[in-house]
Amino acid sequence: TIDNDLAATIITFGFDTAVSNATEAIDKLHSTAKSHRRVMVVEVMGRYAGWIALNSGVSADADVILIPEIPYDLEKVFSKIMEREKKGQEYSIVVVAEGAKAKGGTLSTIGEKEVGREVRLGGICAHVASEIEKHTGKETRSLVLGHLQRGGGPTTFDRLVALRFGAAAVRAIQEGHFGCMVALDPPTVKQVPLAEAISKMKDVPLDCDTIRTARSLGICLGD
Repeated sequence: TIDNDLAATIITFGFDTAVSNATEAIDKLHSTAKSHRRVMVVEVMGRYAGWIALNSGVSADADVILIPEIPYDLEKVFSKIMEREKKGQEYSIVVVAEGAKAKGGTLSTIGEKEVGREVRLGGICAHVASEIEKHTGKETRSLVLGHLQRGGGPTTFDRLVALRFGAAAVRAIQEGHFGCMVALDPPTVKQVPLAEAISKMKDVPLDCDTIRTARSLGICLGD
C-alpha cells in the first residue's frame, strides 16, 4: 500500500514515490495560484490515513492540509484563506486526502458499494473547492492527482527498500518461515506474523512531529 497505513512496518514501499510525486505537483501549482490569485485545492490519495497529504503538503508549503484523522471545519479553512488575503497573500494551496471528512460528516463516495470491495471515494476535492469559492469569493480550482501519484520511476529509497523486502521474503521462505510479512525496522528488515501485520491500521498520530511542525509553520489542519 502506498498509503503507508501498515502498522507493522516503519514505512511501506511506494509511499516515498507517491509523496515525491505529490510534492512535485503541488510545487508546480504555486506559480499558477499566485499569478492568478486563486485558491488551488489538490486531492491526493489516502483513504483512511493522511500520510501522503500531510507529508507532501508540509514539504510543498501548503496553507491548508485536510486529513482523515482530523475531521475538518470549513469555517477554519475559510478563515485561513481570508487571513492570508489580508496579509497580501492573495492565493492559497489546499491539500486534501481523499478520505478527509467534515466534523460530523461522512466520506465522499461515488456510486454504490460493491460486494467484497471497498466503497469508491471521490468528490471531496470538488466539494471543498466549491465551498471555498462560495464563502470567500476567491476564484478556486480543484485538481485530483489520482493515479499519477502511483506511476513513473520509483525513488531511490523505494527501489532499495523494495529490493530489501524481496530478498528478505526469499530468505524467509528458504528458512521455512511462512505466514509472515517482511517489515522495515531500521536498520534491519524483520519478519512479522500476518495476524499482527493486519491487526490495526497505522494512522497519523495527532501528536506526531510532522503534525506539530505543520502547526508551527501556521498550516491550517481544519481544526
